[in-house]
Amino acid sequence: MKKLLLAALIVVGVGYAIWNQPHESVAVVADVQKPEVGFVAPHFTLTGLDNQTYKVEGKRNKPVMVNFWASWCGPCRMEAPDLQKIYEKYGGQVDLYGVNVTSNDSPEAAMAFVQSYKLTFPIPMDVAGTVSNRYLVQAFPTTYLIDTNGVIRKKIIGMIDASTLELELRKLLSEKPAS
Repeated sequence: MKKLLLAALIVVGVGYAIWNQPHESVAVVADVQKPEVGFVAPHFTLTGLDNQTYKVEGKRNKPVMVNFWASWCGPCRMEAPDLQKIYEKYGGQVDLYGVNVTSNDSPEAAMAFVQSYKLTFPIPMDVAGTVSNRYLVQAFPTTYLIDTNGVIRKKIIGMIDASTLELELRKLLSEKPAS
């Protein structure tokens, strides 16, 4: 009887140990680059209006907000001042890339837009449209919030009001990334 009880306890103990092993979260399992929440953000390198190089490619020191826009887009015009305020407030804690989808715009119109709204955050230029295609951008603006592991935490299609964007950004900044 003692041997049977001991065997049962061992089986239960082993089962419990296997069941309670740490399970990887979707973010850790998702090594696949896909423009959806829980997946690694598609990697890209673009040159900005300032001729600097901007990258999204996996792990980084700060989270990044990637906002796809075009100068002719009405909601983008409405959102631009809020993005500038967010950048001024959180620029030390998060990178903000305002990716101009130049394949649907022009460099001149993008520059005029940036000057008109006095935007000081980086403006990478997606001249060929390859990055917006990889991110499956179908509407302007479209914004992605990406954590320090390069995982997309939020996808926002269309304009978002300043208070909601700030709330989402605070959530992103308060998350403890999986290692």
